[in-house]
Amino acid sequence: MLNFMENLNTIPVGDWMTTFVDWMTNTFAFLFDPIKEGLGSFMGLITDGLSAIPPVIFILLVAVLAFFMTGKKFGLAIFSVIGLLFIWNQDLWNQLIETFTLVLTASILCIIIGIPIGILMAKSKVAETIITPILDFMQTMPAFVYLIPAVAFFSIGVVPGIFASLVFATPPTVRFTNLGIRQVSDELVEAADAFGSTGPQKLFKVELPMAKYTIMAGVNQTVMLALSMVVIASMIGAPGLGREVLASLQRAQVGPGFVAGLCIFVLAIIIDRFTQNIYKNKSK
Repeated sequence: MLNFMENLNTIPVGDWMTTFVDWMTNTFAFLFDPIKEGLGSFMGLITDGLSAIPPVIFILLVAVLAFFMTGKKFGLAIFSVIGLLFIWNQDLWNQLIETFTLVLTASILCIIIGIPIGILMAKSKVAETIITPILDFMQTMPAFVYLIPAVAFFSIGVVPGIFASLVFATPPTVRFTNLGIRQVSDELVEAADAFGSTGPQKLFKVELPMAKYTIMAGVNQTVMLALSMVVIASMIGAPGLGREVLASLQRAQVGPGFVAGLCIFVLAIIIDRFTQNIYKNKSK
């Protein structure tokens, strides 16, 4: 058996993948270039808009929003004020805005793409059978691998970072949308059928409203996964706090790296608590 394996030629999977990516890059260059330019301009617009808000005003807006979203409790509001003031004090405010823009854009794209795919999986057993192993592949493949096709398609910069985040962070939204719709009570679906509801009416008036809490849990996971990609995406030129961590790692500077990591932690806690409270408020 061992001799048999030694005599077997290596399957050229790597060569096939290289050929496939080269073919994709050359064939769809007309599509990748406008996406890169359009998405880059869109993100630049958001970054410029958020940067135009004075940090003090931005921090107060976040604190007020946190206060009301948590049922008029001060915990998250105080944490947000202290955390954001710390980031400002460390002269990393612009990097914070760039990171937030990257996470926001990636999360929105994940939701726009993920929810329709999740609905398709819930409605079609064939689609679920085909898409499930693709999602498994997307979630189990090391995130660094996604940087390779991202650079091949979009060169370096923030747009390939968005692409890599999109591939890595979309699966939870797809899975939870599928799960939420499949968990809708059969009695409710039968009642909708009995009243003569069409497919779209049943989807938008019964299934999606009943599944929205599960879908929001998936969206929360997607946002956090997109945030976890900021350091990895910085390896291909994405700006923000991740770049500070990477630069500190390359120069073996423990202090600046720790500060940048702490800033990412603050941003992660604020985003996580915000999305969790959206979910909780809607579930009441």
